[in-house]
Amino acid sequence: CSFVQKVRNAQKAGAAGAIIADNTCLCSDKDCVSANGQAVCQPAEPIMADDGSGGDISIPSFLMFKVDADQVKAELKSNQMVQIEMQWALPSPDDRVEYDLWTTPSDPVSKDFQKNFKAVAQALGSHAYFTPHMYIYDGIKSNCQGFDGENMCFNLCTNNGRYCATDPDNDLDHGISGADVVKESLRRICIWKHYGETDGVGSEWWDYVAQFLERCDNPDFFANDDCAKDCYKHAKIKAEVIERCMNDSGGLEKDTPNTFLDLEMQAQVSRGVVILPTAFVNTIALRGGLTTATVFTGICNGYLDGTEPKICTECQGCPDFDGCISSGKCHGGKGGGGVSKNAFMGSILLLSCVFGAVAFWHYRKTREEMREQVRGILAEYMPLEGDDGHVGSPMDFARRGGTEGLMS
Repeated sequence: CSFVQKVRNAQKAGAAGAIIADNTCLCSDKDCVSANGQAVCQPAEPIMADDGSGGDISIPSFLMFKVDADQVKAELKSNQMVQIEMQWALPSPDDRVEYDLWTTPSDPVSKDFQKNFKAVAQALGSHAYFTPHMYIYDGIKSNCQGFDGENMCFNLCTNNGRYCATDPDNDLDHGISGADVVKESLRRICIWKHYGETDGVGSEWWDYVAQFLERCDNPDFFANDDCAKDCYKHAKIKAEVIERCMNDSGGLEKDTPNTFLDLEMQAQVSRGVVILPTAFVNTIALRGGLTTATVFTGICNGYLDGTEPKICTECQGCPDFDGCISSGKCHGGKGGGGVSKNAFMGSILLLSCVFGAVAFWHYRKTREEMREQVRGILAEYMPLEGDDGHVGSPMDFARRGGTEGLMS
């Protein structure tokens, strides 16, 4: 079963944490391979990440390499107690949030987000730093490059099978190919390098992606260089700068490594990206739908308390989110149908006054009822003679409000 299911089973059994032992040696660990006599080894470290179904899991989990896990197993088999410490680092929030987006140019889920998030990125300004990442499949590990350097995966890969992508329309003979997706990925990487990496906002990058989605995102124009150049023009990007960047990084034609694509593959392995699209805020993957409001909320929650920008305090939870981002002010109150702070405090004050008035009225009413009862009781007694010989009625006492004693 999957890693997620293993951890879920441990949680259901009452475990406070789960440590999973790998059962295959790394190919780079020659001692492990020779000691176990395994004919099969894994060329890279396995990725143990949420496959999208782990929302119900709340316990931590770790994966141990086989060479380490075997030592723990040996101690347990000899009835020895083993103590393992689980330790991890939590992100340290500050006054700037770093957020990433992992996707591909052909990914349908992230298209609306990429069309609409530019205004938010600009509103956050220097308080946030964005980095777009393109997911590239390692063709060599996927056996798309033969021993003689030949591309074994046809038009799914570039560089003789080194860099690959899935076919968006599942038709190798028609439409958009995996190689087209890799080329567009490299183009967007270069656009970010020259127009977004400096400030972390990348207005031109957002403009280009929006233009591409509007003009070229179809089988007829996806791989059309003229369509891409038209997007350059509308996004105010110099075509010669991007073309030179794509060629200088290693290009896409020959059996040569491409620096930028290699860096993307290394980053996706170290980050443990297994689901597309995925957004990260301060290295933590966001759960839920990839929407502008969801990512904005995740970014605003990533700041150290008291350091979040004004746009967060003003627009987070605003019913008119788009209007608030564009104007910098929330009109109509926050909370998605709730009340503003001033309205809430006014309601509390009004209720206090109402309850106070009701309490005073009840006090006066109760006091009058008690007086009536006292008058009724006193009326049943005989008149009393005062010190001056005057014979009075107890009702006189009651009428005076009980301020004098009945007896001296």
